Amino acid sequence: MANFPFQRLQNDLAELIARSPAGQRLPSEPELAKQMGVSRATLREAMRAFETQGMIRRRQGSGTFVVGKISVMEGGLEVLESLETLAERLGLEISVSDLELEAAKADEASAESLKVGVGAKVTRVRRVIRAEGRPVAYLVDILPEDVLHFKDLPANFRGSVLDLLLERGDSLTSSRANISAIDATAEVAKALEIQRGDVLLHFSAQLFDSTGRNVDYSLSYFIPGYFRFHVNRRVGGS
Repeated sequence: MANFPFQRLQNDLAELIARSPAGQRLPSEPELAKQMGVSRATLREAMRAFETQGMIRRRQGSGTFVVGKISVMEGGLEVLESLETLAERLGLEISVSDLELEAAKADEASAESLKVGVGAKVTRVRRVIRAEGRPVAYLVDILPEDVLHFKDLPANFRGSVLDLLLERGDSLTSSRANISAIDATAEVAKALEIQRGDVLLHFSAQLFDSTGRNVDYSLSYFIPGYFRFHVNRRVGGS
């Protein structure tokens, strides 16, 4: 029974969101907390669940907006595929915005992953993936300059470094990803138009070629409500 008031708050918020049209701005946090009879901290905790589901979107300095019905990208993790390939198979339209291509120097994390020296020349590709016009993922790929020079990216680059390497014939064999839930940093929150500290699904991955070389160190940040990943597993001993 201890959680009943919080459950009632979530039910009240669910009803408010359900009857609000997509794009409508919800009352301000202080106003809504007063209306619901709870503290701002409790309200913020309850709202986080709806953000995770992609039902509402908080924008710094603008307020909280109802997103409306969303399309979910669902796929297995057994085979590495680009978001573009996944979206195409599901019949979803996605686009790329805020594309940044730059020559950079490897920091400690990327140098360790790519097995290069700190300060080695690398190419960094950053972009936002949008589904139905909404930011849903922020992707960063870091590659040794001899694998990909930022000036060599084609004018029709669609956002997937994986697809680019495959299309040009690179011999890619495997990928390893560490998956975690993290709080959005200021940089990522700004790119995804969310609040700093909002929970994101984070992939830190390495892409290997046929020689065993890591040719791409990538950092992917997903808004959970827009994605549903799964893994098919065999029962041990069977």
